[in-house]
Amino acid sequence: MIGVTGSTGRLGRLVIAELLERVPAGRIVALARNLEKARDLSMRGITIRHADYDDPATLDSALAGIEQLLLISGSEVGRRIVQHRNVIEAAQRAGVRLLVYTSLLHADRSPLRALAEEHLATEETVRTSGLQWVILRNSWYTENYEERARAAATTGELVGATGRARIASATRADYAAAAAVVLTGDGYAGRIYELAGDEAWTMDDLACLIAEGSGRPVTYRDLSPEKYVAYLVERGTPRPIADVLAALEAGIAQDALFDESRQLSQLIGRPTTPLREVVYHWLRT
Repeated sequence: MIGVTGSTGRLGRLVIAELLERVPAGRIVALARNLEKARDLSMRGITIRHADYDDPATLDSALAGIEQLLLISGSEVGRRIVQHRNVIEAAQRAGVRLLVYTSLLHADRSPLRALAEEHLATEETVRTSGLQWVILRNSWYTENYEERARAAATTGELVGATGRARIASATRADYAAAAAVVLTGDGYAGRIYELAGDEAWTMDDLACLIAEGSGRPVTYRDLSPEKYVAYLVERGTPRPIADVLAALEAGIAQDALFDESRQLSQLIGRPTTPLREVVYHWLRT
């Protein structure tokens, strides 16, 4: 039995789709906080179980009989260390054979400290749990740039604060394929994978692709973190959120999202999805 936490999220659903290509639906357990959102999965023959990171009582029954477990990191920054520990401890009690965790690219040295610290703490809990484990350190999702790309196609300007930093993003589908490979294969236990796209690009590159795909001129305007905060606030972003976004841009400017090891494409047995393909899809739908 293979369990997937966060199964109704965008990554979780893609992992389940990849698993369905590899194993019978009866071997898959979709773990979700909101079972109503998972009803469609049960119609495909997948077992659905209630699992709440904040409620350990739900986790013991949810993980019963699970042999391989994918722990997709939670989205509530500031609460994830405790939430993830709850799942890991329940996995220990349930006798899970292999725990796979989605972490952050180069978490041990990433300048994205606000994100990396929780991932590092979780990685330590995973490694000392006594379970067999695999850590998938994911770079950014290419989809993180969809809203900005669509806006730039209209305004003619892509705005950020990452300078000429190289961003080796990949699509959620690419990362989902990697998780499915590890969950259904052998020989991966005890390894940390640095997963990133084959193609590293800059915001100038993204602006060029948006221009090509839209048929309109688009340029990238690079700002200091302080000016980027002001830019976001002027456009209605609450100041606390603007501060977080600017801090992320500052970390990315230090090549936090760059990796050229190609471990992701090696793991999934195919090239990662090209940025051009993704951008053109956004602008044509």
